[in-house]
Amino acid sequence: MTEPQSDPRFLTTETPAGSLTVDPALGNIRHLAFHADDRVIAPLHAAPWIEEPESDALPLAPVERHLSGDFFCAPFGANDLDAAPIHGWSANSPWALLDRGAGSLAFRLERPVMGARIEKTLRLAPDAPLLYQRHEIAGGEGGLTVAHHPMLRMAEGGRIDVSPKRFAMTPELPLVPGRNRLACADETRDLARVLTSRGDTCDLHRFPPGERNEDFITLVEADDSPLGWTAVIREAEDDIVFVLKNPAQLPVTMLWISNGGRDFPPWNGRHRGVLGIEDGCAAGAGGHRAALGENPLAARGVRTRIDLGPGRRHRIDHVIGAVPRPAGWTEIGGIAISGDRLTLSEAGGESLDLPFQAGFFDA
Repeated sequence: MTEPQSDPRFLTTETPAGSLTVDPALGNIRHLAFHADDRVIAPLHAAPWIEEPESDALPLAPVERHLSGDFFCAPFGANDLDAAPIHGWSANSPWALLDRGAGSLAFRLERPVMGARIEKTLRLAPDAPLLYQRHEIAGGEGGLTVAHHPMLRMAEGGRIDVSPKRFAMTPELPLVPGRNRLACADETRDLARVLTSRGDTCDLHRFPPGERNEDFITLVEADDSPLGWTAVIREAEDDIVFVLKNPAQLPVTMLWISNGGRDFPPWNGRHRGVLGIEDGCAAGAGGHRAALGENPLAARGVRTRIDLGPGRRHRIDHVIGAVPRPAGWTEIGGIAISGDRLTLSEAGGESLDLPFQAGFFDA
């Protein structure tokens, strides 16, 4: 397999703390590696079929054909209002390079989304295992859903911890009929006791929650939350991968659990141990049309779209980070930002500090 960093189709940039490779044909991250404590952590997943020529003949959207890393969805999920592939042109069409620096890349989406211009800036921290991402959306007309789509793979499972949530909700229908471990159309406030399709409960902090399953659940951020975060302790990899968001921009976190539940090509039951952490402003798995009308999340007062318009600008900020797991850490109790420091705390009270760009998430 060709290493993404050496592929001439892609753009790579680096700092002493990591390296980043982007496919400008789609705007997705093809490879991300962090350097920490004499280790290299490559936290993001790439689907097994992306280098298989036979997949070219399948009826796949470009984002599915080259499923990897993280990408920006505008709109998120089913694109049932505009003639565009799943997750929108932002995940399926070229981005023009605007600027390239030491550890940074900036792009503009070559085609508009609902009349809006979208620009992307990605920047590796020079002194910490962090990737800062910012998308700016200007102009346009109508309501738009947005989300990030980072995917992690765990060879032997792990633990998921999240910032405080109001509630969590599963979709009305399964992603793949008969392969959902979680019960559909259910709501819970306790991720340790989520109703399953068999009528018992499972602990969603433990990954994966089932065998050969395909599941989706939407978590709604707690009121007045200063920072939304998801942290994953990967057991075999012995590290902690985390993503951060501004809840005012992205009020929901959608977890996609893909664990061998799709038997059709090109998945063929081999897409296993994959967790999508999809921070967004959307109606869960409902699609673009549902997000603009009545839907279960909007009925609970959750914002499910951003409103475009002439002269309007929206900013979406996001951070991906990873560190080696400190000895004895089994559960993440919190993540907080204070000035120029980011602190990860273990549930037992120990903590780990990283340098952080002060004010990155400020409005």
